[in-house]
Amino acid sequence: MAIARFTYRNPWQELDQLTRGLTHFLDVPAANGGWTPAVNVEEREDELLLTAEVPGMSAESIEIEVENNLLTIRGEKAEERQEGDGSRYHVRERRQGSFRRSFTLPRTVRADQISADHRDGVLTIRMPKAPEAKSRKIEIGAPAAAQLGGKTS
Repeated sequence: MAIARFTYRNPWQELDQLTRGLTHFLDVPAANGGWTPAVNVEEREDELLLTAEVPGMSAESIEIEVENNLLTIRGEKAEERQEGDGSRYHVRERRQGSFRRSFTLPRTVRADQISADHRDGVLTIRMPKAPEAKSRKIEIGAPAAAQLGGKTS
């Protein structure tokens, strides 16, 4: 009997890949109006950083809102070509239309200090962490009051 190596497969990741493949193959537009910008969310020591690809969009065409710990990004990318200019598409892969993405924020984010920047087709949203959410080093063997900067009797 041969020993077989077990490889864990995440069924949700496989389902997501299958859905993306079918959507691309069938050229089905996104359910929210035409396209969805790709997003990265990165956690740093002092902040969460969200970057979204929004090529061809101006800062004025993007709206960011925070309500009840829900960050919502919405916008609309207009078609560059006008009707009746005598041209026709042979290949059309660039998406246009409206989009909306929402993200639940952790309670450790200071919603009143969120800032955004738009440069070179990338939207960057900085979400500072509250001081109690930041990591701190705890020394072993030191009295708890000394670690917190308090006095010991």
